[in-house]
Amino acid sequence: MASQGRDALLALRLVHDLMPIPRNPLALLGQYWDRKEKLEFMKRHQINVSFVSSANPWLDFLPPDRAQTLAQALNNDLDEYCSSSPDADGFPGLKSIYGFGLLPLVPQGSISSVVHTIEQIQSLPHLSGVIMGTKGIGNGLDDEALEPVWKAIEKAGLVVFIHPHYGVDGKAFGDKPNGHVLPLALGFPFETTIAITRLILAGVLDRYPDLLLLLAHSGGALSQLSSRIASCIAHDPVVAKRLKHDARYYLGKLYFDAVAYGPEELGFVSETIGRAETYSSAGGSCNTDLGSARMLFGTDHPFFPPLEGSQKWQSVEDNLSAIRNVRSWNESAQAAVLGLNALKLFNLKY
Repeated sequence: MASQGRDALLALRLVHDLMPIPRNPLALLGQYWDRKEKLEFMKRHQINVSFVSSANPWLDFLPPDRAQTLAQALNNDLDEYCSSSPDADGFPGLKSIYGFGLLPLVPQGSISSVVHTIEQIQSLPHLSGVIMGTKGIGNGLDDEALEPVWKAIEKAGLVVFIHPHYGVDGKAFGDKPNGHVLPLALGFPFETTIAITRLILAGVLDRYPDLLLLLAHSGGALSQLSSRIASCIAHDPVVAKRLKHDARYYLGKLYFDAVAYGPEELGFVSETIGRAETYSSAGGSCNTDLGSARMLFGTDHPFFPPLEGSQKWQSVEDNLSAIRNVRSWNESAQAAVLGLNALKLFNLKY
């Protein structure tokens, strides 16, 4: 079984260089950086291949020159971390861990330095893509300044894992002590929904149709709101003629992690992907197999550890159960979501 998930790697170089005494106590926990603990977690849950990344907020808090230098150093570190991992059990020729590289996407950052880092990541054999937040260099992913970045990523064939960090206006969550439930369950998915809708509205997916974008948390509320988004576009003279296709078409060009925790939610996302071609300007038919082909199992590890020290993580077990209980997915579709899709998307051959 192969897995794709936001398995965060808190790189030791980052801790050493920037936080000699970590401000965040989580940085001291082995589950956030120790490869031995990662491998033990994988063995416990019968995961053969994992994709890891640095945790949000990535390099967002650094000045541009420091972000560029550290991004390249961390990418080299991560490639070594992956390349020296054990061979994947049952997948000859593959390692057990692969990674998403970092880009120096920070305010006032140099676009040329970002493009140069994309070229570096492409040259590192155990980095299969990049992880990216929703702010770009400060003005969002629909910023025209990012055009050379999208062009370079598409040319390199790298997967872009888009993950939220900042959420939405926290004032909407009120003052009641609800822990992290509202920011994580609502703020993160809404941040992703807004960011990708802006990306679609800006025509990025029209100009770069071969971009490989993988969305965290099953794309937030994008699937659920896709028809409302399409209707609003159709009735707004500012944007009605802007895109080549109905907005719902673009869901079929995206990839989604399967971290939704429920079979009904996964099934709905799958159906909206499967119908996407019917909204092409050239016409098309519904493809029920397309939905499961663009969804990838994820674990959310090392976050959401068991509250009572259980050996198995409920977050992993819930996601596995959800995948196995989507009514429209047969055994072949389940196998694809559980690993085969990841191998294909990241071009890992064995």
